[in-house]
Amino acid sequence: MLKATVGGSHEGISMQIEELIVKVRRLPALRQQEVMDFVVFLEQRDSEPGQSDWSEQNFRAMSIEQAMRGLEDEPDLYCEDDLKDRWS
Repeated sequence: MLKATVGGSHEGISMQIEELIVKVRRLPALRQQEVMDFVVFLEQRDSEPGQSDWSEQNFRAMSIEQAMRGLEDEPDLYCEDDLKDRWS
């Protein structure tokens, strides 16, 4: 949860949100999407009753999604002709 930095006022929260927005805007588009995905994940987690912490399954799913993000867009570095040994 964002904490107010100015005597508990809403001004402090607004300032932090504005700072967050500025920082997110500076990120590359792929990183901005990761931030958005994480926010959606937090919303889902917090909306489920009794889910105050990540379950192991939720954590693994989020980790795999983040690790695999963008791989489908990368060029293939090797083809079958590059194989030295073939196993059947």
